[in-house]
Amino acid sequence: KRRVFLLATHSTFHTGKVVAVYGTLSDLLSVASSKLGIKATSVYNGKGGLIDDIALIRDDDVLFVCEGEPFIDPQTDSKLPEGLSGSHTDWLTLNVGGRYFTTTRILRSTLVNKEPDSMLAHMFKDKGVWGNKQDHRGAFLIDRSPEYFEPILNYLRHGQLIVNDGINLLGVLEEARFFGIDSLIEHLEVAIKNSQPPEDHSPISRKEFVRFLLATPTKSELRCQGLNFSGADLSRLDLRYINFKMANLSRCNLAHANLCCANLERADLSGSVLDCANLQGVKMLCSNAEGASLKLCNFEDPSGIKANLEGANLKGVDMEGSQMTGINLRVATLKNAKLKNCNLRGATLAGTDLENCDLSGCDLQEANLRGSNVKGAIFEEMLTPLHMSQSVR
Repeated sequence: KRRVFLLATHSTFHTGKVVAVYGTLSDLLSVASSKLGIKATSVYNGKGGLIDDIALIRDDDVLFVCEGEPFIDPQTDSKLPEGLSGSHTDWLTLNVGGRYFTTTRILRSTLVNKEPDSMLAHMFKDKGVWGNKQDHRGAFLIDRSPEYFEPILNYLRHGQLIVNDGINLLGVLEEARFFGIDSLIEHLEVAIKNSQPPEDHSPISRKEFVRFLLATPTKSELRCQGLNFSGADLSRLDLRYINFKMANLSRCNLAHANLCCANLERADLSGSVLDCANLQGVKMLCSNAEGASLKLCNFEDPSGIKANLEGANLKGVDMEGSQMTGINLRVATLKNAKLKNCNLRGATLAGTDLENCDLSGCDLQEANLRGSNVKGAIFEEMLTPLHMSQSVR
């Protein structure tokens, strides 16, 4: 239940009563009539506004009750009745950014006990710290946002964090930090974290990516680092020079795509289809293409830029018939891969794991297989004799 302080107009502060608010506005007027010994007909707030809906009344509001006589707006008086300005032991009125808040001795003692080191506690304990910072009505001035102060005051009243719609929690958090209300700061940080929408990790679709491509000037560098394209159909798209570093391209359809000079370093291409893709000068260092299909791909760049797949995981890939002249596959893993009829002339295969790899029909002339693991590899029907700069394992 809410409680309010009722005061008959033109009466002294000491004749006021604290009452509980329940039911309808008529119920409140009936209680006011009984408690104040008058025939209450209307209720006003501290600014002279007529209360016509009980829902407008907040906990610890100071309300003025009339018997039908004209109401004098307190702001037209030189000063509020004694006590509303803070001189009485039960009440303290604050002017926060032009809006008035009245609180009780009970709240002051609660704050002092729970948050003794806070700025508000010091304000409530020693009113001398205010000096002459009082307005013409005697209320103590605080140059802060009333919008963000109200949730703080309500929290101190009942211990619950309640913030109206449209109020920015970050603003309330900043005020809580300013006033040093540590327990509220923790509540607000949790509330802010819970109010943020979950991160969208859903894969980017072909339609979304094509729209992105069309909106980007041709001379601009496209940065798709770390993006999720998992399962997307990117076949036959012009993806030249795009930075896909650490992107998730697993199970993508990249057949016939133009990936010339694209950066696929540390990208996940596992299970993807890149058949007939243009991979001239591609960078795939330490990428994961396990189980991918790269049949009839072209890695050979006439300008001399060599494709770099150093350290890539190519376990079980199917690269049959691909053009890979001068390709760098140093320390890559090609275990159980199918490289049948590939052109690997001048390729760097030093330290490469070629265990159980099918290299039948491959052109390995001038290829460097120094330190490579060829256990179980198939070399039958090679187009040219195998020339190795060093022995193989």
